[in-house]
This record gives sequence, C-alpha cells and structure tokens, in this order.
Amino acid sequence: MEFLIVTGLSGAGKSRASVVLEDLGYYCVDNIPPDMIPVLAEICSAGGPRYEKTAVVTDVRVLAKDGTPSADAILSALDKLKERGIPCSVMFLEASDEVLLRRYKETRRRHPLAESGRSLPEALRLERRILAPVRERADYLVDTTATSASGLREYIVSLFDREGKGDMLIHVISFGYKYGIPPESDFVFDVRFLPNPFYVPELRQLSGSDERVAEYVESFDATRSFEKMMFSLADFLIPQFDAEGRATLVFAVGCTGGQHRSVTLADRLGEHVRQRGRTAVVFHRDAEKNISEIKERDKP
Repeated sequence: MEFLIVTGLSGAGKSRASVVLEDLGYYCVDNIPPDMIPVLAEICSAGGPRYEKTAVVTDVRVLAKDGTPSADAILSALDKLKERGIPCSVMFLEASDEVLLRRYKETRRRHPLAESGRSLPEALRLERRILAPVRERADYLVDTTATSASGLREYIVSLFDREGKGDMLIHVISFGYKYGIPPESDFVFDVRFLPNPFYVPELRQLSGSDERVAEYVESFDATRSFEKMMFSLADFLIPQFDAEGRATLVFAVGCTGGQHRSVTLADRLGEHVRQRGRTAVVFHRDAEKNISEIKERDKP
C-alpha cells in the first residue's frame, strides 16, 4: 500500500494536489484530524485494492480548532505509522508569503489562524512556524510560488503516476541553495563552482533553459568535464538502483539561485538519461522564483 500524507501551508495548493492524486487513482481524504491517520492507515492496509493508494490531507485547519495550535499531533501520527510498520511518505506544499497573501486576497477566503485580531501576515508567519517540524520530515517538498496549476499537476503526476512504467522513473530537479536543498534528493550535484551568467547583463534575467545561457554555461572546459563525470555517475547508478527495485531515483542539481547553471545542467542530465532509453522528468524548482526576485531588484 502507498500511504501519502499531504500537508503544508494554507493556500499553497494542497486541494489542487488532492484532486490530481484522485485522478491518479488515489483514495483521498481531506481535512482529517491527525490522530485519526494511523487508524485510517490500518483500515486501508486491510481494505483491499480500493485502498492500495491512499492520500490524506491534514493541516492547520484541524490544528487551529484545538486552542493552541501545534504540530505535535501530526508528528505523533507519523511516529505511530512508523512503529506499526506502515509505509508512509509526506508531501509538504509551501509558497512565499507574498504569493500566499495575493492568493488569499484574490479568493477572499479566511486563513484558519486569522482570528483574535491576528492579521493575515501574522497568521501566515504563525502557520509557517507551527508546521516547521513537519516540513523537516517531508519526503517531498513542493514550492508552488512560481508554479502554475498545470505545472503543479505535471510535477505531481511525475512523482506518483507509476502505472504503465516498466522501469524506474528518474527525476532531475534544479534548485537554488539559497532556497534549500530538495529533501527528496537521492544525489546532489553542486555546480556553484561554474562561471555564473548572473554577472553577464544580457543573461541576468534569463533561465538556464534559454539557448544563450546554455551556450555560455557550456562554453567552459570545467562545465564539459563535469558533465562527462555526472553522466558517467548517472549511468552507473541508475541500473544499480533499478535492480534494487526502486520506483524513483532523484538527482538534484544546485547553484546559488537555481536559475542559470543548475537549470542548464539539469536539462542536459535529463536529456542524457532519455537518450539511454530511460524515463526522466526534469523540474526546475526555483528558476522562475529567482528571476522574479532579480527583476524586482533591477527595477530603476
């Protein structure tokens, strides 16, 4: 059985994620109290094919009803699942405060913690602080700051749609170290040693998927040498983990902001894996977010 807990910040896209998972054949339960999660997991584990893939959404909506909100109940549920030997993974969705504020203003919905005179920005900060321990234990950290609904769907499908795939699915994620290393990473390549297009004015606001940036990044001997070693390591690792029966293998490529060098190298690694006849999905986690920050700083 696959048992997935979907949690994270209010407004970050948990409901959308639940819809996508349901489309993928998951039995989904929304807004479940954390102390009910182990009970439901045991019921589903004995419930036959209908519950082979189960996803539950739990978040601060439930915790807010308990007076002083705390993540202890969610952490306790995770511990109980582990004690009972029930395989479980956690997907945590988040976004920047600026984006969450805009989403709440657009939908005019009330934040679960926006009460007792607490403003929306204060509620967002409190929620982020409460759920920090849960975030640390997440297997999948999904930042939707610069991700469209279709982009989120594509990423979730790439993570959890394993039907019809006869081989292991390879994920390649580009990221910025200033935003944190993706917690789902199996192997991390640090490419911050490569020359940075950020300091080339005409390339500064472009991403590493742009041909001009890619040509610049790959014009250096260090890049070409590193690519060969990265490809060679991937060629060695993939069949080893495939033989072990792994469903997914995640390579993460990081630079400072996740916009230029890591994007180019992630694209190249994904292309290389596909040329070897394997299934690869490339996801640029921080590129658009970093571009937005640069454009904001570059305003006259």
